[in-house]
Amino acid sequence: MRKVILGLAISLDSFIEGPNGEYDWCFTDQDYGLNEFYKKVDSVFIGRKSYEMSYGLEDGGGFGLPKMKEYVFSNTLQQVKEGTTLVSGDIKQAVQRIKQHEGKDIWLFGGGSLTASLMNLGLVDELWLSVHPVLLGAGKPLFQGIKERVPLQLIETKVYETGLVSLKYVLA
Repeated sequence: MRKVILGLAISLDSFIEGPNGEYDWCFTDQDYGLNEFYKKVDSVFIGRKSYEMSYGLEDGGGFGLPKMKEYVFSNTLQQVKEGTTLVSGDIKQAVQRIKQHEGKDIWLFGGGSLTASLMNLGLVDELWLSVHPVLLGAGKPLFQGIKERVPLQLIETKVYETGLVSLKYVLA
């Protein structure tokens, strides 16, 4: 079965974006394991806010991303761009069905609300957090709205000379 992998950048004080929605604190000076990660995934889960704010991911969404099957989660959007699948209603059933499809793993890209929903439903299999050595002081926290304790098992770490620390966990 395919895995859902939450993979994103996070500040040391647990924010996924700054107080004005900015990402300018994210390191872009090297790969930080992204190209290897892209080889493992062929689909991406995106929440409505992230979808409307950032892209569609056409032409890599300005991030140099490879072409992937996009799933946008929203109960308010009526349509998405061609080639993108809109997921609404019972997301637990939809995600369980998608995980059964043939293919590589699925990247949970964002945002915070979708992450909390999928975590609370027990649908996230791995976390890959790129912890940037910066304190933002304010912004959007990653794990807002988690309802229960979630034990994790650390499976991999990598420390880069820039101070960025890559942490990979599976849900225990």
